[in-house]
Amino acid sequence: MKAKRNRIVIDLNQPPGAGPARRGRKGRAGRILSIIAIVLVVIVIAIAAGAYFWWQNYKAQPSYTLALLVDAAQRNENPEIDRILDMDKIAENFVGDVRSNLSGSSALNSVLPSQVDQIVAKITPHLKQTLREHLPGEIQRVTAPAKGRPFILIALSVPYFASVKQNGATATADIKFQNEQIQLKMQQTAGSWRVEAIKDDRLVNIITEAAKKGLSERGSQFQDELRRQLENWKPPGASPSP
Repeated sequence: MKAKRNRIVIDLNQPPGAGPARRGRKGRAGRILSIIAIVLVVIVIAIAAGAYFWWQNYKAQPSYTLALLVDAAQRNENPEIDRILDMDKIAENFVGDVRSNLSGSSALNSVLPSQVDQIVAKITPHLKQTLREHLPGEIQRVTAPAKGRPFILIALSVPYFASVKQNGATATADIKFQNEQIQLKMQQTAGSWRVEAIKDDRLVNIITEAAKKGLSERGSQFQDELRRQLENWKPPGASPSP
């Protein structure tokens, strides 16, 4: 009986070097690439989640409200400006600064405190309307570089044009523009921030000088002088009132 011969078959279409070892290397490379891809996806998700939570926390900060104010002023969105600015309290603080200037003026040594109070009482009604008309223009002037910028850029750039310090439910924002120093005082109420006082020496001096000049005039002329000086006050670059 003849022994059965073994036949050796060679596949001529198989590329040189191909075999189980090569397929094993390809499998390992594929697994490594898959792991790298998963790690990258996890990193991207972590960054996105971190950015989201940071933004949600930032929206509760006074800096975010300041960014909203700048954006609203640049877009002339008066309802949003009125929501952020507490005009009654801002006017009260301005009146207090004017009263201090009048009381401490050497030119008014002969004026009784009651007369100063009468002057302040005359200033107050017109001052509120004047501030409401001109403060948006003042904010536009001080934050002119933000004009036309996306809100996200305005929000991120707040630390570069304002020094914001928070102390519990109160905060101050110091803005230095050219040779001027302006300070905003903010208060948190019901989870939102509002501006309750603005320290602007330039405007306080204008009002004080109008009051001083009006003392030498008769009653009706005093009010006319105050109105004239306040209405002539225009922030540089502001468009005239209609």
